[in-house]
Amino acid sequence: MCHDTKPSRRWRGTPNFAGLLHLTGCLATTLAAPAASADEALELAPVVVNGRSANLVGAADSASEGTITARQLAARPLLRAAEVLESVPGMTVTQHSGDGKANQYFLRGFNLDHGSDFASYVNGMPINEVSHAHGQGYTDLNFLMPELVRTIGYRKGTYGAEDGDFATTGSARLDYVRSLPAPFVDLALGEHGFRRLLLAGSREVGRLDLLGALEAGTTDGPWDQPENLYKLNGVLRLSSGTPSNGFGVTAMAYASRWTATEEVPARAVDRGEIGRFGTLAPSDGGRTHRYSLSGEWARSDDRGSTRASTYVIRYGLNLFSTPSGLQESQHEQEDRRTTWGGAVSHGWMLGSAWRETELTLGLQFRQDRVPHVGLFHTLDRARTDTIREDRITENEFGVYVEARTHWLTWLRSTLGLRFDELRAEVTPLAGRFNADNGGSAHGSQLSPKLSFVFGPFSRTEFYANWGQGFHSNDVRGATSTISPGDGSALDKVRPLAKATSAEIGMRTSPLPGWNTAVSLWKTALDSELVFVGDEGVTEPRGASRRRGIEWWNDYAPNGWLLVDADLAISRARFVDASNRGTDVPNAIPLSASLAISADRQGAWFGGLRLRYIGAYPLEETGTQKSTPVLTANLQIGFRFGTHGRMTMDVLNIFDRHANDIEYWGTSCTRSEGPGCNNGQGVDGRLVHPMEPRMLRLSLRVSF
Repeated sequence: MCHDTKPSRRWRGTPNFAGLLHLTGCLATTLAAPAASADEALELAPVVVNGRSANLVGAADSASEGTITARQLAARPLLRAAEVLESVPGMTVTQHSGDGKANQYFLRGFNLDHGSDFASYVNGMPINEVSHAHGQGYTDLNFLMPELVRTIGYRKGTYGAEDGDFATTGSARLDYVRSLPAPFVDLALGEHGFRRLLLAGSREVGRLDLLGALEAGTTDGPWDQPENLYKLNGVLRLSSGTPSNGFGVTAMAYASRWTATEEVPARAVDRGEIGRFGTLAPSDGGRTHRYSLSGEWARSDDRGSTRASTYVIRYGLNLFSTPSGLQESQHEQEDRRTTWGGAVSHGWMLGSAWRETELTLGLQFRQDRVPHVGLFHTLDRARTDTIREDRITENEFGVYVEARTHWLTWLRSTLGLRFDELRAEVTPLAGRFNADNGGSAHGSQLSPKLSFVFGPFSRTEFYANWGQGFHSNDVRGATSTISPGDGSALDKVRPLAKATSAEIGMRTSPLPGWNTAVSLWKTALDSELVFVGDEGVTEPRGASRRRGIEWWNDYAPNGWLLVDADLAISRARFVDASNRGTDVPNAIPLSASLAISADRQGAWFGGLRLRYIGAYPLEETGTQKSTPVLTANLQIGFRFGTHGRMTMDVLNIFDRHANDIEYWGTSCTRSEGPGCNNGQGVDGRLVHPMEPRMLRLSLRVSF
């Protein structure tokens, strides 16, 4: 019998590992005793899907959409949970702070920051946060459990009518599994204090599937100042049927806290003031939590399909940062919100009289109730002054219609039309210069979308796509007329920034098991306005134009070997010169990756992943560039019969002394002192180093 475990006073304000271990034992007892034995469960016929695009010829609307399968993720060594998105061709995921903070994302010549131009969903829930304390579109995926991800469906560009806010470069929809072959416990240990415990399992309850998982993790990282990351994570899912004919209800709970080593001036390392993994700010870091309840329901038959989803999310973040070394005092960004909403769509199959047209109508709604979002001056995490604090209510409504028509055996089209409306109310709560920055914000956009598909011709299709989309701006920028930092005048910004994309591409299967696609694309963004959470203002960056080419491949020559290879080249420029140049800072012009996984379902299995990031401009003239970097991660596994396995991950195999991220900006080092250069700071390279070679061992036991 399981009894409640009270939080330990010693760990007050941190995850309760004693309580988690107690709950782990309870869940293991519950999930390890299904009506059928584990051996019987293993007799279920496996469903094997090879490749990202094995079934997309004849179904896809563009060359740049696809599906990532659990098989592709199974042997992929990961440093962080959000790196599952690097399975999306051309996507780069890094970090410039502590591992409890949202990652940094890059795609199609965009520095997506923490997610401002890429829409992410998990089990139907939107992850991007609007009008967030740290940055617009903030996408924290640290709550993900990669072992539970069933599929990742992704789109590039602005061509999907279902995609609304933030889908400027594209979108990804991650879906968890509904059941597991057998319950398991996975214990991982590694260098620098890395510890991770994962317990997961499922059982049948009547005609329903009950899935549960608990995760606890901690690490200090390689940093001179230990990261002291503590993470607790839980999932409970009740489902029936399949994603296309069934329902699922999912509860999630996640909390973490950490001490961060932010980016530092490179000259401070070169001079020996601090080590490569040192810091100038000993009390940076934060704490965050996310609790959610979501539901999905779907029905489909020969006449059409209906889908509905709903969700409610409680979220909080307290982030402490000193981004410019000793030039500025530490500040805190606080965010507390409840997000709720849902979506419903219905599709009609109109039959041969309408050339087999599938007509879909969809509605989406989201509300963010933010009682507190603020920016504060702090000293050792204690508030000394309020720069700005606001209350926000933001509503987003979207309606779309899409018609997919088969005109000929070799020609089909998709015509979409989407309308979005944003309404928000901002109420200032505190701040010396913030009292008059409240008010209402309103924006709307009509977004047409069009796709043509020619083929298939001998397993080959050609695509032509065009569409418009948008990302929303922080609504505080749409209501503020005074800088909350110094009282200077500000211009209001538009709530929505339009994006227009076009693309041509080809998808083919030249050999059995080999799927390949190439696309040429371009994107025009009306405005690169970005809300800068570190200053509490919106920073104008002008209109931009991007274009590029992507080539991706997956090759499954047999049942045990899988190869993924991607190449992305892009060019990003501002329309008008800024700071004497037109280069878009931190826009990666070249990236490539190669992933190989091998599993004969015998004793040994493994995977290798190589990633290359080319040099990117750090400022508008392009004179200052980052250092290109090639990294490699390896996983080797060994099975002990049918109930156990051991895996070894070697991260950064060649121990490359590279940087996860580089910036160009002003700062002060210790020797230069606070307020150096008459308070203007010194221009230079700011870097956050990549973790050194690390070894991690994992033992998994199934019941």
